[in-house]
Amino acid sequence: MRPTKRVNPISVGTMTAEAQPDLIRAAEAVLFASGEPIRIPDTARALGVRSSALKTALIALAREYDEANRGMCVQVFGDSAQMTTRPDYAQAVKQTLQPIARQSLSHHVLEALAVVAYHQPVTRGEIDQMRGVKSDASVHTLLSRGLIRELGRRDTLGHPMEFGTTDLFLRHFGLSQLGELPTPNTPDNEERMSV
Repeated sequence: MRPTKRVNPISVGTMTAEAQPDLIRAAEAVLFASGEPIRIPDTARALGVRSSALKTALIALAREYDEANRGMCVQVFGDSAQMTTRPDYAQAVKQTLQPIARQSLSHHVLEALAVVAYHQPVTRGEIDQMRGVKSDASVHTLLSRGLIRELGRRDTLGHPMEFGTTDLFLRHFGLSQLGELPTPNTPDNEERMSV
């Protein structure tokens, strides 16, 4: 096994674009680890290189992946780059990951999730009371999908468990914070809106 060579931003930054395999490998590692598009100027600054050198390295990396016909490809677009699945293998990825992919939530589960999101911290009894039905199965589904979590026990009679939403909940619904939740449609809010 070959020892791994540690990339030092100073040594990377002193190389020319054509002679910097370390920069190409550093860019590959960053793309893989991020899982999302990276901004070339920000990444170049973090690596201590010029944006143009990083972009050249990313284009070289994309060419390497294309020539080797790898299952992944590197896309460079504008001031960003991303490692993605090669379109030829999209069906294989979909078939393999479909069982663990985001599946739609039933109406009952979404109701329970809305109660938790808008009233957290909230107990299962409070969820049941607001929905008017038992919510055991819905709460279990939300916990197993990682959309809600146990926050701890309430210091009241019986010490019921309190629930709140997770970061996965925010990501699933495209929110960066709970304050971005839409205002719920309630008779109270509808009256205020019409006045």
